[in-house]
Amino acid sequence: MRQREQIKAARRWHPPHIGQRIVKTTVAVFLCLLVYWIRGYRGQEMPTEAAITAIICMQPYVRDTGDYALNRFAGTLIGTAWGLLFLLLLLVFPALGSRMLLLYMGMALGVMLSLYTAVLFRKPDASSLAAIVFICIVIAFPDIQDPLWQTMTRILGVLLGTAMAIGVNVFRLPREKNRDCVFFVRMKDLVPDRFSQLPAAAMFRLNYLYNDGAKICMISEHAPAFFTTQLSQTMLSVPMIVMDGAAIYDPASNEYLFEETLPPESSALLSKRLDGLGISYFIYTIHRNKVCIFHRGEVREQEKILYDRLRRSPYRSYLEGEIYEPEEIVYFKIIDGPGQIEELRRVLKGLVNHHGLREAVRPQTAAENMIGLYLYSGRASVKRAEERLMEHLRETDPALKPVEVFLKGGYQSEHDAMQLLHTLSNSYEPVRFFRRRER
Repeated sequence: MRQREQIKAARRWHPPHIGQRIVKTTVAVFLCLLVYWIRGYRGQEMPTEAAITAIICMQPYVRDTGDYALNRFAGTLIGTAWGLLFLLLLLVFPALGSRMLLLYMGMALGVMLSLYTAVLFRKPDASSLAAIVFICIVIAFPDIQDPLWQTMTRILGVLLGTAMAIGVNVFRLPREKNRDCVFFVRMKDLVPDRFSQLPAAAMFRLNYLYNDGAKICMISEHAPAFFTTQLSQTMLSVPMIVMDGAAIYDPASNEYLFEETLPPESSALLSKRLDGLGISYFIYTIHRNKVCIFHRGEVREQEKILYDRLRRSPYRSYLEGEIYEPEEIVYFKIIDGPGQIEELRRVLKGLVNHHGLREAVRPQTAAENMIGLYLYSGRASVKRAEERLMEHLRETDPALKPVEVFLKGGYQSEHDAMQLLHTLSNSYEPVRFFRRRER
């Protein structure tokens, strides 16, 4: 029933958020048109070069807007130079403009020269723009009265559009960023499962926040291997809570800052009980800052799909034989059908309670109708990991405080992920028109 509701929710259409780039582009275009309106242009006389330039140059980051502006200006100069030369050539030799086939062949040749010139000056990104500007200038022939004025109008329009794009992109509403907060975000609120990729829009938003200095700690029920695929393009700057709170992993140093392992005597008794029951299971350990997974028993058919898919990852080591150190065991994992898992929980209840272990039951995405039973130390929890991470971060910044950002109803669709990041953005940099007074 739960899965069916998730499918329905995913199919339900949600309007995307109106992002800052859309708003800024709209404002920049309006300002360009307003300038020409003040100058007395109306209707079809209204030049569109500035507005088009503002649309093209407006980029998510100011530095990208500058790069696009340089390419835009270079392409405009190349296109207008060839366009002006072509129009002057037609004025000197009117016969070229009276023969339409010859005229169009000349225009096509001008496009080629514009493209080649951009490449020649090592501006390949501006080549298509140069060709477009050239065509826009010469296509109105023979109705062009003043070629030089036509060319200058193009250049001035580009300069106006570029200035508006950069100016609007640089301008920001007054915001007081909460750099003294550590935001805890659950990975399961951003993606439906561990095999799904983070949406491009969500990836961009996360990178924007990380790049701006936001301290965001990602929380996952799984080992860090999934972060290397789901968040490989993200500029992670804060250690992550992994394995459902049993460990803290720092991607910057590629090491574990904290592990809550099972007591060796509890691990030995649990292995003995599972072996006696003939249960196939996995033992997850952290050895020399790497997750090592040992398998016990025969891999059954219902486990094989998931097992084969997981072991292809270069970030995990699936091993047979004896465990390196009993003190390195983080948790046990058993995969089976719902009925079998419930029966196993009943059988292990006494051992789990006596040794203070914590159990978790989660569906297995890659194996249909399969459930995973996870057995951790009773001290392993996300809350405890958050506290340990805050202690670590406060060693360099004592003023830090934790803030949890999560979905109340759980992940249903990409819309929910974007809504979560929108809430996170507002928490990190709320708009304030008056600065807060220091107490």
